[in-house]
Amino acid sequence: MNKTAIIRCEHFNAAHRLHNSDWSDDKNKEVFGKCNNPNYHGHNYDLEIKIIGFCNPETGYVMDTKVLSDLIKEKILDRFGHKNLNLDTIEFKRLNPTAEHIAMVIYNILRTEINPDLELKIKLYETARNYVEYPY
Repeated sequence: MNKTAIIRCEHFNAAHRLHNSDWSDDKNKEVFGKCNNPNYHGHNYDLEIKIIGFCNPETGYVMDTKVLSDLIKEKILDRFGHKNLNLDTIEFKRLNPTAEHIAMVIYNILRTEINPDLELKIKLYETARNYVEYPY
């Protein structure tokens, strides 16, 4: 029997500022450009959560998608949706909220909640043209 992947797609809006407090304002502007706006900026993030594993012979599920949906809402969407990631979340108080870091944080939160026998992959779209995958 081969492994199967289920994918749950979600969406959330959040604001952030890319900034390294160890750098000068000029260096921050040079490296992060418009994304370093002191007044922040926002994205309409699209999120794909992929769970990979063997189907349970009794249910036919890799994982119940309702359980996955509820988990994502509680642990991710309620936590990050309509928030300023820099100011409103513990996770990004000291971690620059790049798309890469956001995907890693989401992975780490969900990893503790999902059966360790199942693989977890995160794909986060910051724009229609830019996305990250974690782990890769």
